[in-house]
Amino acid sequence: MKHVKTALSLFAISLLLLGGCGEKKDEPSVYYLNFKPEAAKTWEAIAEAYTAETGVKVKILTAASGNYEQTLKAEIAKRDAPTLFQINGPVGYKIWKYYCEDLSETNLYSWLLDPNMAVKDESGVYGIPYVVEGYGIIYNNAIMEKYFSLSSKGTSYKSMDEVNNFKKLKEVVEDMTKHKSELGIEGVFASTSFSSGEDWRWQTHLANLPIYYEFTDKGISDSDTINFTYADNYRNIFDLYLNNSCTAKKDLASKTVNDSMAEFALGKVAMVQNGNWAWGQVSSTSGNVVKEEDIRFLPIYTGMSGEENQGLCTGTENYICVNSMASDADKQASIDFIEWVYSSDIGKDYVTNSLGFISPFNTFTEAESPSDPLAKEVLSYMSNESLTSVSWNFTAFPSQQFKDDFGSTLLEYCKGEIDWNTVTSRVRDEWAEEKAAQ
Repeated sequence: MKHVKTALSLFAISLLLLGGCGEKKDEPSVYYLNFKPEAAKTWEAIAEAYTAETGVKVKILTAASGNYEQTLKAEIAKRDAPTLFQINGPVGYKIWKYYCEDLSETNLYSWLLDPNMAVKDESGVYGIPYVVEGYGIIYNNAIMEKYFSLSSKGTSYKSMDEVNNFKKLKEVVEDMTKHKSELGIEGVFASTSFSSGEDWRWQTHLANLPIYYEFTDKGISDSDTINFTYADNYRNIFDLYLNNSCTAKKDLASKTVNDSMAEFALGKVAMVQNGNWAWGQVSSTSGNVVKEEDIRFLPIYTGMSGEENQGLCTGTENYICVNSMASDADKQASIDFIEWVYSSDIGKDYVTNSLGFISPFNTFTEAESPSDPLAKEVLSYMSNESLTSVSWNFTAFPSQQFKDDFGSTLLEYCKGEIDWNTVTSRVRDEWAEEKAAQ
């Protein structure tokens, strides 16, 4: 597969020469390049509220799904460059380190519940996490209860409390597919979205599981090469999604995440893989039939030994950075803005009740925890001492190019154009190639 390789240090230097530093202004302002398309309207509302209170102008630009890096590259080279942007962890920091201001002396850093979560380089702090999130298999318990009450069902399980590994999940899902007309659903799982830029649930989030277990075996957090030891475990759950979906494999290339979430919200399916941020998409869907008390999380089981004690995938890839090339006034304005978001009553209300974020800062009281049901589910799983959360190791993935290529390879597999051995070998080879390219 042909790759376009980028010499990162040369890229950074070229941006500096292009004049990425901000244009001198009479008044300080903030320009935030938002990573989350589903949160665009909320960030715009936050910006308006902050301007109304302080008079400081705040511009919000939201990158299209899967295009954040490309958008940041384009915007950072402009004179009016973003003053606030995001990196996805240590790998992102390697790319953008020349544009990351040291935030070690900020209140924002001092407020972190776990300072070790920050992206650090020697004594400096260059990326601060602004949300803790969790993802897994979201299910509609109303549909599940309907299934468990069927006299004709082919399993002995009586509730989702008994489904705690892949073997049991597979039995339930495949039996539900046989009874989908009785359950009033079009499939058990929502569409496995593969429209352009919409495959991140598979090439990043789902791919995290085999990498997490491989890294855990080796006692590492990053590697220049991988064995893809648990590729077949990945295939277990991926095939379960594909074979019990509401959409034929040949049609997946046109499906988006919004399509998947709408299918779930409208009761056409019982399950969908996504994170706690998805409640806003579900609840705002016209015709939504999923009640708050019925939306639940299940860990992503893949057939690993001991997975009965596995929790949700919990962590973050969302680290706020301040553009070191901005003017001093704009840098301070940006710090003031993001600190206002996470400390003021108005800002915290947006964070908790509109963005649905689980905050990593000590400025939030227990009463200010998220009220949405999926965030509550994440907190419940995190507080269950009998379960081990799956950390977010995809922040160590080599590049966006690696993830894009992984997604393209998975789509070829869906279409029956390549076999699983080809998928496995490509992933191993391209990981090594992209790591070397860094």
